[in-house]
This record gives sequence, structure tokens and C-alpha cells, in this order.
Amino acid sequence: MTADPSPPAMRSASTGTIIHGVSVGEVLGVSTLAGARLIGGRSGLGRIVQRLNVMEVPDILAWVKPHELLLTTGYPLRNTPQSLGRLVADLDERGLAALGIKLGRYVDELPAEMVEQADRLGFPLILLPNDVGFDDILNQVLTDILNRQAALLARTEEAHRALVQIVLAGGGLREIVAEVAGLLGLAVAVVDPTGQVLESSGDPARLRAAPAASGGDYTVVPVVAGGHHHGRIVAHSPAGAIRDGDIGILERAATVAALVVTRQEAVTAVESKYRADFLRDVLTGRGGPRVVARARAFGWDLERPVGVLVAEIDPECDIPPDRLLTAWTTALRRHDPRGAVAGFSHEVVAVAGADVDPARLAKDAVAAFADCRPATFSTGMSRIAPGADALPDAYGQALKAARVGRQLHGSGALAHFDQLGVYRLLSLVNDTAELHAFVKETLGHLASDDDAENADLRRTLQVLLETNLNVAETARRLHFHYNTLRYRIGKLERLLGNFTEDPHLRLNLTLALHVLRMRGI
Repeated sequence: MTADPSPPAMRSASTGTIIHGVSVGEVLGVSTLAGARLIGGRSGLGRIVQRLNVMEVPDILAWVKPHELLLTTGYPLRNTPQSLGRLVADLDERGLAALGIKLGRYVDELPAEMVEQADRLGFPLILLPNDVGFDDILNQVLTDILNRQAALLARTEEAHRALVQIVLAGGGLREIVAEVAGLLGLAVAVVDPTGQVLESSGDPARLRAAPAASGGDYTVVPVVAGGHHHGRIVAHSPAGAIRDGDIGILERAATVAALVVTRQEAVTAVESKYRADFLRDVLTGRGGPRVVARARAFGWDLERPVGVLVAEIDPECDIPPDRLLTAWTTALRRHDPRGAVAGFSHEVVAVAGADVDPARLAKDAVAAFADCRPATFSTGMSRIAPGADALPDAYGQALKAARVGRQLHGSGALAHFDQLGVYRLLSLVNDTAELHAFVKETLGHLASDDDAENADLRRTLQVLLETNLNVAETARRLHFHYNTLRYRIGKLERLLGNFTEDPHLRLNLTLALHVLRMRGI
């Protein structure tokens, strides 16, 4: 006969932990088992009993269930005393909580091997008193399990209602954490996916150092909504392991926290779009007459001298732009709380006070972006703008610095508009067709990449111009023989003219090569 009071397994939205049952040690405390003796597996007294079963058939393995207290007599054991040690291992593998046996009529005592195996596995072996019926044990233990289940469910539901009421009243993670910590008497924190503590009640350092999964005196419950992980709830109990009932409440708290996080993300997304649209209007000169006042509503100060920084995700990196925005928002808050920051389609724009070191700000943003490596972004910095009216020009400068810097120095470049040299002047020429015509007229066939030799000759010409026509130094840099370089110089002069004698031609050639390096800008 099997008696199972359990309803279908109850699974919370977070972890699916079943929260009802009593331990084997608590089962031994009921009055009907006052005369029972634990003869093996004492270390397993903490195993949870969720159902009871009575069987007196020869093959009991086929019928046992996890978290079960199995009650039997010596009848199923009488013919196989030599295999009783193996029987304990098989029952343990099936997740049985404990085995209670009445001895006497069929088996007088259990073999030592069986008891030793139970001790090794921490599998409780209980000798039941012969003067107590199985039905008495069933009734009392099942009543305890049901009462425990009802009490845990009532406590969990009460906590859930309190947490939901906090959210309905406009509360957030801080109020949820305080409620759970007060209810359970634990140190509790909500941690974001990167491990940063968002809200806590207790020692933040200890909670920040919590393991990623439950263990010891820490319990960790994921905060999940819509299949996305938004962080986790961490609870710490200096007194030891956290009770199962408390875990159930933590799981309900994680569900409510997920609602708060998704609500905040929705609000943030709307605000972020509004901020981005407004800042885009300011940077393109369409902000209107009340730019400063509207910016102040966002906490931005645009009445002072400011600089503009543009961070563009490098083309080879396929990552969500919001990760870049988060990195820059974190860095800007540290350097200039009154600064403005917003994300556009493939770039983030920050407006910071003139007293902020733009290079340090950019490096801090790179550090905050470290979890996205090897993904990179290139950053351009403008001149200082005296006020909001000058921001469109500053934005253009920063954008050009970012793109020219990437072309010159590769992905992840950091460039200031004033440090671009001749490239700064070239970037100000809006007629790119005229630039390309100049390159074609100056370099002729060498402007094309149709022939691999063209790129090779352009490289030779570039090094010659960089070394001020020092043939020996050019040959050393290019690893050419002196005579080979002389031959190449002659070929270049036949194609381009007598540049070794004409300084004006050398200037034109230098500018044309610079324009080629800026191709695509």
C-alpha cells in the first residue's frame, strides 16, 4: 500500500524547488516512533520525507519513489541476506529517504554489512517497534507532512501577497529586499548579471562575495523573466543553512523582483529613447529655443563649456549598442553627474564638462566595456564648446575624430579632433568627389588597387616621403637592396614626375596618400 499526500509537484517561476516535507530526524520525533531505533546512516537524518510507503513484497525496488520513507518487515528480506548491502545502495540510488523495518518473525537481525553500507551512504536504517501498527505511523507522519506543507504554503503565500502589495504601491527592489530580510532574518541582496549589488540589507561586501550558486550558508535564486536572466537574489545566514520554507519565500521574491526589473527596463527604454531623440536634436541644431531648460529636466547642464565624445562600435564587432551605452553611462556618472549621454543606432554620444579629462573618461568606459571583449569601439573627442549653440559643430568634430582615428590607428582608437593634423583639414572638405579627383590626378594609375604592384609602389613612395627621400633609411625600412630601391624610384618618377626635385609635387603626393588612407570616411 502506498500513501502519498503530495499534490502535483509545485514549481515556482524561478527554480522549481519543492518546498514541503519533513526531515527523517523530525519523523523520528513523532510519538508513534518513540520506541524506534536508528541503527545506521545517522548522517542522513536531514533527508526530506515527502511520502510514505508500506510494502511486503519480494521485489520492492520496482515500487519505491524519491523522498519516500519505506516501511516493511523482514519478509522481503528473508531469502537474500547476502545481498542486503547491495539493497541499501539500490534504495539510495533511487532517492529513498529512509528504510524502516520491523524484525522478528522473518529476520531476527540485519547483517553488519547492511548497516555499514547505510553508514557509508548516510542512508537512515530504522528499527521500528513491533507494538506499533504501520497505520498509526502512516497517520501521524502524513499528518505532520500535510501540516508542514500547509504551514509553509500559508507563510509563502502571505509573503507573496506582501511583496506584490509593495510593487502595487510603487515600491522597488529596495523595499522588496528590506521586506524579505525582515521576514526571514537574513542578509539579502539583489545582484545584477555582472555581479554588482543593486540593493542590499546586510553586509554588502559579504553578499557581493557570494558564490554564483547556492552553497554553505549562502542561497542564490535567479531572477528570471521572459526567459532572460536579470540577476539573482542572494541570501546569507550566519547561523548556517537556510530553511526550505525560507527558500520558497526567496523564490517568490525573485519572481516579484523580475516584475520590478522588467517594469523598470520598460520605463528606462522609453526614457532612453526620449533622451536620445532630444540629444540628437540638440546635436543637429534642432533643439529649439528652450534647449538648456529642457536639458536641465534630464539633469544635464549645457550652460557651461562642454566637450563632446562620440564612441562608435567598430564595424567587425556585432554586439548590442545598449551594452556600449551602459558602459558610457557608468563612466560618465563617475566623472560628471551633470553630463549628458545617449545612445544612437551604432554610436554613443557623451557631453561632459570642460574640466573632465576626456581621455580618462574614455578609458573608464573601455574598462566598463571589458566584459564585451574582444569587441571594441573607437572614440573621437571634440574641441570645447562654449555652450549649447556650439554643440552641433562639436558633435561633427568628435564624429570625424572617431572615424579618422579608426582609419589611421585601427579598431579601438582614441583620437582628439585637434590632434588629427592634416587629416583634420582633409576631413573638413565636404566634397569627397573633389578629393577623389585630386587623388586620381596626382597618383594616376597608382590610385587604383586593380594591380597588386600599385599598393607596393605606393608603400615605397610613402616611406620615401616620410624619410625626406633618404634612400638608405628607406631601403632599411623596406628591407630592399639599395639598387632595388633606386630602380623603384626611377619607375615612380616615370609614373608620377620628378618628385625627387620638385617639393610642390612631393606635397601633392603626400596629401594624395593621406586622402587614400582616409578612404571610406
